[in-house]
Amino acid sequence: MVKTHMLLTSKDRVSRFYNQFTSDDRVLILINADPDAIGSAMAVKRLLWRKVNNITISNINVIDRPDNCAMVELLGVKLTHIKNLDKTRFNRVVMVDSQPSHNVLFEKFTVDIVIDHHPDTGSKAPFQDIRPKYGATASIMTEYLRAARIKPAIKLATALLLGIKNDTSNFEQQTLVEDVRSFQYLFRHANKHLVRKIEQSEIRPDYLKFFKKALENRRVRKGKVFVFLGPVPNPDICVLIADFFLKISSIKWSIVAGYHQKKLVIIFRSDGLRKNAGKIAEQGFAEFGSAGGHKAMARAEIDLAMLRPLIDHKDDRKVVRWIMNQIKTKTQTPLPVQ
Repeated sequence: MVKTHMLLTSKDRVSRFYNQFTSDDRVLILINADPDAIGSAMAVKRLLWRKVNNITISNINVIDRPDNCAMVELLGVKLTHIKNLDKTRFNRVVMVDSQPSHNVLFEKFTVDIVIDHHPDTGSKAPFQDIRPKYGATASIMTEYLRAARIKPAIKLATALLLGIKNDTSNFEQQTLVEDVRSFQYLFRHANKHLVRKIEQSEIRPDYLKFFKKALENRRVRKGKVFVFLGPVPNPDICVLIADFFLKISSIKWSIVAGYHQKKLVIIFRSDGLRKNAGKIAEQGFAEFGSAGGHKAMARAEIDLAMLRPLIDHKDDRKVVRWIMNQIKTKTQTPLPVQ
């Protein structure tokens, strides 16, 4: 297994990356699609252009968040959903902006290459470049492109720029000087008008009723806000509302929960100063499902089958009480009560 080391140069990393492939390889790039993952996958595809037999980018999630839909459409990104995939067609699997343990759908594949900026979960791919201190995987992939002496086309540069902006929250979250350098480089090649158009495509008209419900049912106390939305057609609604509340000057952190596809989804947002959202998510909910994240943003997803022995998930009040109790007892962080 090759694990890249911080002392390696970018040229060394790219050389080792290329050594994983032959011209006959049929490559699958697996992602949980968001701007960072999409841009990073596009960069891998460009790096392998004319070096392998064929390349397919496959997303495990449904892309229906408006800004992500706009990104895919306006940048002409070709994606194949995992449900429409014949995995026997591929003999090499690359994963970017995720690790195999991040989702049960990933675990169905034997992953050969992992490039990511999230905390190392102990995956055992033959080639790994995992740098948790980086703000975005797109920054790492920009270094690969530069080391390979590949000038990114406008759409690729735009996608990578969006990935860095998204995962660093416009450099408000954890970043390194390497993220800034990658951003500066991409800024010269990206289409800034496309960036603005994509970033402004956040809310669909049918999302407004959930904002209304959140405003009417929010629980607020001492700079904390909690919202339970019930069933949502898209978990990104929870993300948008959690981000929305954090824009209020008096709110220091927010938690928004809802049901989607037989899962309880809990989104955590923090100002990054007073609480570590990732630790709160992990300590409160990791024993029931996937949970974790960064200091300022985190997520937990729990199958309803796991909740049934614990609570009546059809009773919203009991669900709310359980979420609050988990956070309070496991993290000593009391949430507001109504």
